[in-house]
Amino acid sequence: MKPVQSLRMSWRAIRGHRLRSTLTTLGVIIGVAAVITFVTLGASLQEDILVEVGSEEASNIYVWVGPEDTNQGGPGFGAEPVFTSADVAGIDDLDSVENAIPYTIWLTENVQYRDQSVTRQEALRVTDPSYVADEEFADGGPYDPGENEAVLTPSAAAMFATNVTVGDTITVTTVGGPVDLEVVGILATDDSLSPTESFSTSPRIYTSPEDVGASRFLFLIVDAGDPTAVDRAREDTLAYLNDESEASGSLPSNYGFQLQTAEELLGQLEEILDLLTGFVSGIALISLVVGAIGIANIMLVSVTERTREIGIMKAVGAQNRDVLQLFLTEAVILGLIGAILGTGLGAVVGYAAIEFIGIDAYVFPTFWAGIAILVGILVGVVAGLYPAWDAARTDPIDALRYE
Repeated sequence: MKPVQSLRMSWRAIRGHRLRSTLTTLGVIIGVAAVITFVTLGASLQEDILVEVGSEEASNIYVWVGPEDTNQGGPGFGAEPVFTSADVAGIDDLDSVENAIPYTIWLTENVQYRDQSVTRQEALRVTDPSYVADEEFADGGPYDPGENEAVLTPSAAAMFATNVTVGDTITVTTVGGPVDLEVVGILATDDSLSPTESFSTSPRIYTSPEDVGASRFLFLIVDAGDPTAVDRAREDTLAYLNDESEASGSLPSNYGFQLQTAEELLGQLEEILDLLTGFVSGIALISLVVGAIGIANIMLVSVTERTREIGIMKAVGAQNRDVLQLFLTEAVILGLIGAILGTGLGAVVGYAAIEFIGIDAYVFPTFWAGIAILVGILVGVVAGLYPAWDAARTDPIDALRYE
């Protein structure tokens, strides 16, 4: 039997049972759509992070003090506030360093605006104005050091019943007492500004160390100025910290200086995201197994229903391989249709999920789309192999007598 003829007869059989064929492919559609959706989310999130960190922070080195041999823990793992203002100035003076920015989380008891008060223990972020200077503002701009000024994220401005606006004054109560800060800027988004914030979108208030009397910092962000100068800046910074810094005398037992470049950070994030995407996609593949069982079941039913047809085909000269080819083609078509429709559905659902979450990048996993179609064909082959073999070995005399 010619392949075109086999294809035509298989398609006729599928169209003759539209509802059954649709329900049969539904398991494959759902399985492939789930895989494409999760892979799209993972790839888009990776791209978003790569663009955000890779383009803007490629020359940055993140420095903190943490347990030794735990550089894989990510920025801030076990961080201790040991860096002083003198350390910041010393690193900033290094020839290979363009700028050194201190950063720490300043615990607060509450934040007040007019007659309203909210409890946000980690809302206050103490850092140099250059940390926020290059960001996009919805209103206003960066603060000046020592002027009791602050910049808020949109969610921080909306913490109260009445939104805080530029020009308003908020009162932040810390362990050192209340501090009045004039709001001079509100950022355009709640997105984290660096990995030191763990890509958090929680409410944040930025102000300078002078305004709250901060003298110790959790992090240093060292800007080499050029991605090609990162290695030298890293070596010089580590040498300074070990030999000349005040922080070296404040290290807890078994702690050491941890320095991580943006490139190293991205590598770790990619590994984590790949692992999570693979894990979730693996769970979604269970739907494909269910879909394969559905195809196998329907094909067995189809063989039984078409027993007389098989007998007639063999009586007029059809070989076992012709019958095998016919039913196997039908199963492959069902798997292929399910894979194609599932890929399209997954792309749409993935895009909708990205829009809902607020990820800026959308990356359609072309490679995985191709894999999904191949998997659909494979599912059809595996699921239809036994029913097709069962049909091929049917005795033509018994088949003609079948009622």
